[in-house]
Amino acid sequence: MIYCVEDDASIREIELYTLRSTGFEAQGFEDGEGFLAALGSQIPELVILDVMLPGMDGVELLRHMKADPGFRDIPVIMATAKGAEYDKIQSLDLGADDHLVKPFGMMELVSRVKAVLRRCRPRRDQEVLTAGGLAVDLAEHTVTADGEQIALTFKEFELLRLFLSAPGRAFTREKLLDAVWDCDHFGETRTVDMHIRTLRQKLGGYGAMIKTVRNVGYRWEMMS
Repeated sequence: MIYCVEDDASIREIELYTLRSTGFEAQGFEDGEGFLAALGSQIPELVILDVMLPGMDGVELLRHMKADPGFRDIPVIMATAKGAEYDKIQSLDLGADDHLVKPFGMMELVSRVKAVLRRCRPRRDQEVLTAGGLAVDLAEHTVTADGEQIALTFKEFELLRLFLSAPGRAFTREKLLDAVWDCDHFGETRTVDMHIRTLRQKLGGYGAMIKTVRNVGYRWEMMS
């Protein structure tokens, strides 16, 4: 899935038509609000992000993505206006993988998308975290237990990813809120407890590896 964030409806529709006609799944968004909401339910392979957007502009959206552990590895192609050299440099400094200068041709768009995906896929395909028969594929955003796929929500997936990236480490509820929700959740640590409970249930026998640390929070403890 490729996300196209572009407020000009005519340009957005042409981008989507071109990508779909060349074999990609694609979804469009007219502003950052809809785009960020979609990120919470599905991680795309790549994002084409216009700099000039209503509300939060493309540079701010890029900064937000690169600050979030769950989104920072998503490849991003920025679309900048002709002559907007500062926007191009700022985007690349923030971690954009490539840029397109408007007006650009649709064949150039497809060529740059394919090139960025070729560069990024080998790196991302290696990102598989395992614990016994449990496997978390960060590139595919999937979880399997003894070969059977487990359907997790985005937040449950991020909790599991965090635990497996640092087995044995005790995480406070506040740290989990900060790392996974990336916001001030008004101290509602019950949110963490609720998600841990459902995650344990979905993991079956592997759920027992999430240990409660009294007066602290939780940690992932490897089975002996």
